[in-house]
Amino acid sequence: MPELQLLRLDHAPAILAFERENRAYFAASIPDRGDSYFTDFAALHAERLAEQATGLCYFHVLVTDEVVGRVNLVDVVDGVAELGYRIAEKAAGKGLATDAVRQICVLAAETYGLSALRAKTTDDNTASHAVLTRTGFVTTGAIDLGGRPGTTYIRTLS
Repeated sequence: MPELQLLRLDHAPAILAFERENRAYFAASIPDRGDSYFTDFAALHAERLAEQATGLCYFHVLVTDEVVGRVNLVDVVDGVAELGYRIAEKAAGKGLATDAVRQICVLAAETYGLSALRAKTTDDNTASHAVLTRTGFVTTGAIDLGGRPGTTYIRTLS
């Protein structure tokens, strides 16, 4: 079973490899990060660590012998954060996203003191809708995600 780890500086090479390897796969269901993400990766990784140090965000990687996923809590305000996650193409369909979201919900409540998580996904990302529904999120509305229709969700943490 993969381990959910809080983002560290030494994760950078593995994350960059993960993002490059899965770029086209991710872009099929979520807005692409753009070329600058890859060319400026070292600076962006350092910025993520600085954000995490303030408690405004909590970035995680899902690790086996390599990074197979990312699970992030961003924009923490008044005990609520935005959940984002992505699983490598070769690891998809094995329940890893569902398990990782369940784990992050526990961490969010017990370690980070959060009371709720928001999430959003494009309407054509049926796998993400299934993960959110299975893990207790409920729909709250519609949203435009980079020109694509999407759905917003929330989950209250106990």
